[in-house]
Amino acid sequence: MKLVSWNVNGLRAIQKKGFEEYLALSDADIFCLQETKLQADQISLALDGYFHYWSFAERKGYSGTALFSKQEPLSVQTGIGHPLDAEGRTVTAEFEQFFVVSCYTPNSQEALARLETRIDWDAAFRAYVNTLQKQKPVIICGDLNVAHKPIDLKNPKANERNAGYSAEEREQFSLLLQSGFIDTFRYRYPDLEGVYSWWSYRFRSREKNIGWRIDYWLVSKELENRIVDSTIDGDTFGSDHAPVILTLSD
Repeated sequence: MKLVSWNVNGLRAIQKKGFEEYLALSDADIFCLQETKLQADQISLALDGYFHYWSFAERKGYSGTALFSKQEPLSVQTGIGHPLDAEGRTVTAEFEQFFVVSCYTPNSQEALARLETRIDWDAAFRAYVNTLQKQKPVIICGDLNVAHKPIDLKNPKANERNAGYSAEEREQFSLLLQSGFIDTFRYRYPDLEGVYSWWSYRFRSREKNIGWRIDYWLVSKELENRIVDSTIDGDTFGSDHAPVILTLSD
């Protein structure tokens, strides 16, 4: 079973850069998006063979998530019961064996101006997925806007009080893992350095591989023995993020 997640940083923009071809060639069973940046009446996308579900931000051209699946889910929910649901930050699909949650975690912004809101979201999201876990295992994907450990970004010392690497955000991510989740990439590659999923558009960061690993596939511990591989497709362009890919055994 192949699952792909990609922060596309604007779906309409990336359509012009071969997104539909990538989607078709990926042959993913489930394909999740973050930062779609569009409204319901702005979608014109070839999705043959996929059921598709969207969560739109009320603010135009901002945020947004989606989930495409070859198998029709048992149920689908947008939002987690938090004020930031208005920003279209989650889509949850329920399948027979597990839930899949596509998530775009809010950024704490420059000078950590939105850190308090971000921490409140983290706590609410953790409570939400743990409620789901009481029913069946949960798979979480998306741009979670945090590099967990020093190994997960190029310049950890220089970024200790920057959004995405503050002590507070990293602690929240630790709490999420401790509540019963596995970071599948680190599970498969615990010591692998220099592999990132996001690079700033400034300073030729991608060319120099000055990046951060902030896009994830997390799974409930009950799914540990089904993890085949978890990779980052750094050779695919079109966004400032790379697609992240999870392979599970049947």
